[in-house]
Amino acid sequence: MSRYVAMAGVRQTDGREVSSPARAARRGAVVGAVALALVGAGASAGAVSDSPAGAPVVGGAVVNSGHDVIVGITRDVVFPVTVTGSDDSGLSFADVDLKGPHGGFYTTDAFCETATSCTTTFTVNAHPAPGSDDPVDLANANAGTWSVDALVDAVDGDSVFAPGAGSFALKRAARLTVDAAPEPVVKGARITVTGKLVRANWDTYRYAGYAGRAVKLQFRPKGSSTYTTVATVNTSSTGTLRTTVKAVKDGYWRWNFPGSSTTGPAKAAGDYVDVRS
Repeated sequence: MSRYVAMAGVRQTDGREVSSPARAARRGAVVGAVALALVGAGASAGAVSDSPAGAPVVGGAVVNSGHDVIVGITRDVVFPVTVTGSDDSGLSFADVDLKGPHGGFYTTDAFCETATSCTTTFTVNAHPAPGSDDPVDLANANAGTWSVDALVDAVDGDSVFAPGAGSFALKRAARLTVDAAPEPVVKGARITVTGKLVRANWDTYRYAGYAGRAVKLQFRPKGSSTYTTVATVNTSSTGTLRTTVKAVKDGYWRWNFPGSSTTGPAKAAGDYVDVRS
């Protein structure tokens, strides 16, 4: 699927774009009718749907079961989008568009599995599929908050268009490393903890250092299952981390990045240090 907006009259089924002029014309008619209804009712632009009498009602859309969608550089990320609503005849079909920053766009459709719920599946990847002549699916500028538009059909043939039915965060994947040394160490001596925070670059298909981010240094004593934050360190211009701490007891050291508006969270695996008296 392309991140570029599809031309009017194009719809996607099973990953293929199929021309559907009649449906496109109907979408335009439905959108116009709903827009007039919204203006007449004085509804806000952010309303999910304000349907004409007898038309389906869209209650909302949930993406990836309410979780962020986090994408690396090579693997497909598959996630569901569920549109819910109601109609006296039941819902039958939904066209779903995902719209993101700087022209980010995906579209697909699905038959509704129940009278009140329609679930479709999206597949995204920063890298074009092998042999594909499509442009790159994702660019760094596309990371951030995305919205969901839904055009929903009822069994009796009525339709409603619901712009902004939902929203979600599409983020670049992050990774963290850690190294605590020396090991073993004498109790009371200093331990140097280093690491590096990198994130997926959707433009180059590589992971690169994430500069200027606050990362927590955490410690878990031997025999415990709980990590405690002991310091917060900002990454360098290349994403590196470095600090020193006092050796007190045996345990595990790790870095923990909570994530940002464009980048997912990351935790390093704990590095064990044996502290000897």
